[in-house]
Amino acid sequence: MIVDEGSNPFELGVATELFGLRRPELDRPWYDFTLCAALPAVRMHSGLFTLSGVAGLDAVDQADTVIVPNRPDPLVEPAPGVLDAVRRSAARGARLVSFCTGAFTLAAAGVLDGRRATTHWRWAESFVTRHPQVRLEPDVLFVDDGDVLTAAGSAAALDLCLHLIRRDHGAEVTNVVSRRLVFAAHRDGGQRQFVERPIPAIPDTSLAPVLTWAQERLDLPLTITDLAARAAVSPATLHRRFGTQLGTTPLAWLTVERVTLACRLIERGELRLDTVARLSGLGTASNLRTQLRRQTGLSPTAYRRRFGPTPEPASAGEAARPDEKEAVLS
Repeated sequence: MIVDEGSNPFELGVATELFGLRRPELDRPWYDFTLCAALPAVRMHSGLFTLSGVAGLDAVDQADTVIVPNRPDPLVEPAPGVLDAVRRSAARGARLVSFCTGAFTLAAAGVLDGRRATTHWRWAESFVTRHPQVRLEPDVLFVDDGDVLTAAGSAAALDLCLHLIRRDHGAEVTNVVSRRLVFAAHRDGGQRQFVERPIPAIPDTSLAPVLTWAQERLDLPLTITDLAARAAVSPATLHRRFGTQLGTTPLAWLTVERVTLACRLIERGELRLDTVARLSGLGTASNLRTQLRRQTGLSPTAYRRRFGPTPEPASAGEAARPDEKEAVLS
């Protein structure tokens, strides 16, 4: 992680917590996390303290993933040394990550041209004006564009970091980490950054009870009508509450929860796709394949190979014919 003048201590803390802490409870190799800066000492946001004793920018050249600094004033150009380090990282194929206004750093380095990205809603208009060549998505928590990932704000940095862990280690490990954080394991990146929350007309409008109830019954054919009945509201009211409280729809929330459960079943060793689909409520192996690809970018076979209890090396033939392999498994 690159630290620059005015970097946000909270975002530094997020990355350190997620990637820098040792996690012996996972019993697996974790990330080698390094802080680096262009200067021997950098003042953090609002000048509250100075950070020193970190590595120089040459450390970036050894990293598989590079987190770039946010900009306290995103309209001020980042330091030339920082931009050069980002460009070198992009040229050698490193994964690039930004939090909040860090998207301005990536854009200034030219690595976002023609690509999807997001930034804090407060700076979205300025970003579009300054970098019209970037495909900004201003109303989401984070954007995963393959080897470049951007988070909308400081809290969304937590969501993006957990998303990265899910990509690298799977849903089961991500759930362990999120429980330690006491944080939601999965908020879909497409959820809205800023959700208007009007003062409720009645005391109890929380979705928590119905969400817990549904999570315990994902294998059942739950419908929006079922959820609404459990919450003692109409389907229209349920849709409104999901929109204001979660920034998503009931069906989208159910699908994400079911895919997460399917991932955990695969990670624990269930090989039969029909069984995974049934226990997770996705219904059929075909729907499981579709939804898993949509959420993770992987087929069930590829996901099992990467995150299952006994990972298998993929041969060229298997990689070319994932559906044929899955048919045997199901």
